[in-house]
Amino acid sequence: MENDLYTVVINGKPQGPYTLEQLTALKIQPATFIRKPGMDDYKEAHEFPELRALLGFTFQQTAPQYFASFDQRLLASCIDFFFIILTYIGVMLLCFISVTLKEERILLFVSFSPVVLVAKFLYGVFGDASSSEGTVGKRLLNIKVTDLNGNRISLKRSFIRNAAKILSVIPLFFGYLYIFLNKKNQSWHDIAANTLVIKDRLI
Repeated sequence: MENDLYTVVINGKPQGPYTLEQLTALKIQPATFIRKPGMDDYKEAHEFPELRALLGFTFQQTAPQYFASFDQRLLASCIDFFFIILTYIGVMLLCFISVTLKEERILLFVSFSPVVLVAKFLYGVFGDASSSEGTVGKRLLNIKVTDLNGNRISLKRSFIRNAAKILSVIPLFFGYLYIFLNKKNQSWHDIAANTLVIKDRLI
């Protein structure tokens, strides 16, 4: 029957369809993504009762496994920085109304530039813990921050996550590049706070 056919994601690409018996010849792992006809999206192998019985898997309570990629996260961060810097420039232009000397304007602009980083940190803390589960940049790219079970994170966890970003920056941004070495696309600050950055769909 058609409903007994399975499409399996192998090396990042959907392959098949396979029958239930044919799946035994494949190296199916509990976290392998599989879809049957009529399903809206892929599920992990351990979520199928018949696969648990066939392959000896146990059901694992996991978060949605559609993880945001490095480029999506980077673009979201750039969008957030753009809006924050744009706001900062707007505030500075208003301040320049009362500051006429060029040297004083430059000094004012440079002296308060660290405010951008503080604003980015606070915006990240409150944005990731908000009901939207992410900042404007993340929402525009349909990605969000959750805990390991796919739930909205608390303000405390969001604070830890954003504060731990210094771990991802030092040394040489390797904490961010670790996304390529982590199955769940977690950077070091995600691991420190037990969080995930997920997207709506796998494929």
